[in-house]
Amino acid sequence: MKVFPAWAAELGLGDVEIRGIDFPLHADPAAYREAVEFIRDDPLSLGALVTTHKIDLFAACRDLFDVIDPFAALMKETSCISKHDGKLVCHAKDPISSGLAIDGFLGVGHFARTGAEVFSIGAGGSTIALTWYLMRKERGGDVPARIVVADRSQARLDEIRHIHAQIASDVAVDYVLASTPADNDAVLAGLRPGSLVINATGLGKDAPGSPLSDRAVFPERAVVWDLNYRGDLVFLDQAREQAARRGLTVTDGWTYFIHGWTQVIAEVFHVAIGTDAATIDRLTDVAVRATKG
Repeated sequence: MKVFPAWAAELGLGDVEIRGIDFPLHADPAAYREAVEFIRDDPLSLGALVTTHKIDLFAACRDLFDVIDPFAALMKETSCISKHDGKLVCHAKDPISSGLAIDGFLGVGHFARTGAEVFSIGAGGSTIALTWYLMRKERGGDVPARIVVADRSQARLDEIRHIHAQIASDVAVDYVLASTPADNDAVLAGLRPGSLVINATGLGKDAPGSPLSDRAVFPERAVVWDLNYRGDLVFLDQAREQAARRGLTVTDGWTYFIHGWTQVIAEVFHVAIGTDAATIDRLTDVAVRATKG
């Protein structure tokens, strides 16, 4: 809420403001529909960024959109709502923003060079997006040796398995029903050195805690990524405690946040925002100053 006005000024968006609509987790579908109908019918509402509720909102409101982009149709989620030529448009921006973030901290050729695997904890929209990005045949040899997705919900695992089946890929994917942190610890113990380990559960931001226990041991030279960037980031603390002795690279979700927001702003306001390092550094600097103000 502090960052958007600063970005609006930096990007020359004019007389605009941001308004928040806060829902509990897995809210009543009628509440999602009411919000989307308001955006659709209010001429002063240009669109929305959706966080946390991407899958639930899509399921409740799919019929309200005039256009659903291919990513949203595949991922079955809404991360951005915009208006174009009088039509209400549903977008999924996570495949783009997660890919930009991953390329930023992994660099080119990480998987081809290391033979590493990916372990994403949580089978929601973010994991759907980032696994799509990493497992595509278009990446050639720079794909994970294996992907493991763990979640407490069998329904969520079934859904991501169904989506993965529609992606042209030769990457093996394991789906693990993880009812307790100890189940995730066990997966962690079997990963190759250099693997990418992701907290995509929301724990640490939407709810307290971590998907791992304090007994978990990260693979040597692992890259540990928490999609959260604010809150009680226990998962990051666990990784940082092992970083020196295990040779870990630890990163939070701040750059992912920057890419996600700028992708949505570009869509909602129909402006071009570069994804180059200089532009992202400039907008990051604006955001940091705004949060400290």
